[in-house]
Amino acid sequence: MRISVCEKTVDYVILTLFALFAIIPLVGVLLSSVTPPSQNAGGFSVPTTIDLGNFGAAWNQGHFASYMLSSVLVTVSVVVLTTVLAVFAGFAFARLDFFGSNVIFFVMLAGLMLPAEAFIIPLYFNLRSVGLTDTYASLILPQTAQSLAFGIFWMRSQFRSFPGEVIEAARLDGARDVRLLWQVIVPAAVAPIMTMALLITMWTWNEFLLPLVLITSEDHRTAPLGLAFFKGAHLTDYSLLSAAGVIVALPIVVLYFFLQKRFISGMLGGFADR
Repeated sequence: MRISVCEKTVDYVILTLFALFAIIPLVGVLLSSVTPPSQNAGGFSVPTTIDLGNFGAAWNQGHFASYMLSSVLVTVSVVVLTTVLAVFAGFAFARLDFFGSNVIFFVMLAGLMLPAEAFIIPLYFNLRSVGLTDTYASLILPQTAQSLAFGIFWMRSQFRSFPGEVIEAARLDGARDVRLLWQVIVPAAVAPIMTMALLITMWTWNEFLLPLVLITSEDHRTAPLGLAFFKGAHLTDYSLLSAAGVIVALPIVVLYFFLQKRFISGMLGGFADR
């Protein structure tokens, strides 16, 4: 079916408007982050001079070195744990036949429908009763559990689409389940796994509610939580606030920039790009 010129024009106009709606605020924050504090009254404006010292001032005053380190530690731990567990569980649900697999799978999918606000209070008391509040474990374990429902769902779908004849050939060659998974299926599933890992990285890095409730000491604050406290102390210093926001968002932006090809291929192609 051919698309008319009028339809193409309408599509491009709508997409352009949505793109501008998303990009203009980001450009405003970037411009504000390099505007000298004495010239920054808030709002969208182009600075007459560039002041990169805002980033250094925000980094030092906001103690973002500690916050970023905490976020990196939590995010890497959650992504590694979730990826390994999701790969194993996804393979089991997709290719192994065991009693109650469908029931267990759909019970685990309930985690996709349960918002953090629904369990944050009982989670706090449960973790406090075992002495895990205000620790990295109190952030890593719940966020791994949260992400695992999506990870299992994603990997099960990917593994179910893997060519069955390849699996049968590997089994005829004597490959057991673990060898079949890690030497045959996983190498062909790098793009889908990277897509899942990148999504979990973004979700974990941007998590705010769990650190807010479960973390009390400054040493364990993550970057988004540290940014909230920094905002409270510099409410009218728009240049420093914008610079701090850019600092917190920059790692995810850079990560997506370098992995966008694999992210898109994993979303669209799956095993087709192996």
